[in-house]
Amino acid sequence: MAGPPQWAIGGPLWRGRHEIYIQMTPLPPAAMKWRKGLRAASGVALCIAGFALAWATPYRETTVIVGAGGCRLVTDVIDQGHDDTRGYVVLFHGLAANKKIMSYLARGFASQNLRVFVPDLPGHGRTPGPFSFERAESCAETLVRELIARRAIDPQRAMLAGHSMGGAIAIRVAARIGVAGVVAISPAPQRAAHGVPGDMLPYTNPPPLPPHTLAMSAAWEPLGIREITRDLVTEDAGATSKYLFIPSATHVSVLFDSRVVRASQEWTAETLKFPAERRAPSSAPLVGSLAGLAGILLLAGPFVRETVGMQHQATTAAQAAAPVAQDLSAASPAVPVLRALLEVAAVSFLAVVLLRFWNPLSFVRLFNGAYFASFGLIVGLALLLIHHKSLRTLWPTQIKILLLAALAGLVLHLLVTGWLDATLTESWLSWARWVRFPVLFVAALAYLLAEEILLGPVKTHGGLARLGLALTLRLIAFLALVFGIFVLHSGAILVILLAVYLALFFIFQRLGMNLVRRQTGSAIAAAVFGAILLAGFCLVIFPVT
Repeated sequence: MAGPPQWAIGGPLWRGRHEIYIQMTPLPPAAMKWRKGLRAASGVALCIAGFALAWATPYRETTVIVGAGGCRLVTDVIDQGHDDTRGYVVLFHGLAANKKIMSYLARGFASQNLRVFVPDLPGHGRTPGPFSFERAESCAETLVRELIARRAIDPQRAMLAGHSMGGAIAIRVAARIGVAGVVAISPAPQRAAHGVPGDMLPYTNPPPLPPHTLAMSAAWEPLGIREITRDLVTEDAGATSKYLFIPSATHVSVLFDSRVVRASQEWTAETLKFPAERRAPSSAPLVGSLAGLAGILLLAGPFVRETVGMQHQATTAAQAAAPVAQDLSAASPAVPVLRALLEVAAVSFLAVVLLRFWNPLSFVRLFNGAYFASFGLIVGLALLLIHHKSLRTLWPTQIKILLLAALAGLVLHLLVTGWLDATLTESWLSWARWVRFPVLFVAALAYLLAEEILLGPVKTHGGLARLGLALTLRLIAFLALVFGIFVLHSGAILVILLAVYLALFFIFQRLGMNLVRRQTGSAIAAAVFGAILLAGFCLVIFPVT
C-alpha cells in the first residue's frame, strides 16, 4: 500500500491582502517509487553486508554448559583450534552484559594462541538466574575451580580477566585461587571513596591486590571508577602490578578499544612469559553488526508506516490527500509546555520518594528493572489521574488499529533484538524473561499514554519540537531517578550505567511513536507501539534476580 503522498513546492507564489500561500504539487508516482525502492535496496544491502562481516571470524568458538556447583554457566570457549595452547584466560563480563559482548576482547586473547573461557554469569545472557552480586562471584569462583579440577586449565598458565563487575570478580577470585595474573578493565569499585557511597558498592571488603594485576580505566568513567581503580595499584606495595589510563574512552567503549586489547596482550605475554604479539582482532564483526542495524532501522520507517496504515481509509478527497491521519484526540485541549514539565517533575520526584518505602512491582524480580518499571507505572498513573478527562477522547480508537500497532512494535522488536543477538550481544529473550513481559508492558503503557496526552495532538507540535519535548520530559524523569539513587539511596545503579543506551533507545522509540501517531491519529496506538518496545528493551538489559 502506498503511504501518504509526498509533496514538492512548485507553481506561482500568490499574494493577497490577508494571506500568502505556496501552491503544492505532489511528486510524480515514478519518483516516489524510485525513492522507496532505493531506500529498501539500501537497507537490504546493509543487512547482507553486515551479516557477512559480523560472521567472519578465524577462531574456533564452541558453547558449553559448565555445572560449576549447580550454577550451570553457559560458556563460550574461543581459541585458534590448536591443542598446544600457550595458556588460558577466564573472562568475566560486567553487570547487564553477557559473554557475546566480550567477543572482541576474547578474540584478542585468542589471537595469542590462548584458550579463552567466557561464561554468562547468573541471570545474564543464556545462563538462568537468580542473579545477585554474591552469587555471580560464587559461581565465577566455582567455574574456575571446576576448570582446574577437570584439567581444562592450568592455574600456573591461566589469567583471570573481566570488565566492570567482572573485573572486580576477577580480582576477588584470583585472591583466593593461585593464578598467574589478572587483567581488570574498569573494575567495579569495592570501597567507598571518591564520592561513591557504601550502599552503591557491589562488593565490599576488597582483598589484597593479586600479584601481576593490570588495572585499566577509561577517561570517562561513572561513579569514581577511574580514581578508585588507580588507587588499587598505588596502594599495592608489591610493585608487580600496573595501572593504565585509557584516554578518550568510556566505561563501555573499552570493550571495543584496540588499545585495551594490545595492553592486555602485552601484560599476558609478559606474565605467562611468551613473546608478545600485539595484534588486535578485526573490527569487522562490530562494523558489520552496526551496518546491519542501520539497515534494519532504514527499513523500519516504511515497515511501520505500511503496517499501521492498513486501516486508515480517508472518507473525502481532502483526507485522502492529507499527509497526516485525522487525530482522534484532536478535541482534547493541548497541555501547556510549562505545565507539562512541572507536572512530570513533581510526579517523578514524588514517585522516587514513594519507591523508597514501597516497590509495587518487586515481584517482577529484575535487578533494578522492577524499580524502573514501578517508577514508570506510578508516574504514568498519577499523570493519567490528573488528566483523566482527556482519557475520554482517546477511546474511539478502533481495535484493529491497536492490533496493527502492536504487531508493528512486536515485529520490530524481534527484528532488532534478533539481529543484535546474532551479531553483537545476547538480546534474544528466554521464556523466563518473556513471562515478565505483560507486567512491564502495562507499566510502560501507563507512562507512555500519559506522555502522549501531555504532548497533545500531532498538530500541536512539529516533528522535531514534539521529539524534543518528549525527550525533555524523560530527562526530567531521569533526573528524579538520579535523585533517588544519590539522595534516597534507591540502589538503581543501572539507570546511570545504562544512561547512554537509554538515551539512544528513547530517541528511536520516540521517532517510531511519532510516526504511528501521525499515521493513525491515535494516542493509544502510539503508546501501545512504544510500550512493546520499552518492555522488550527492559527484558534485554536488566538481569533476572
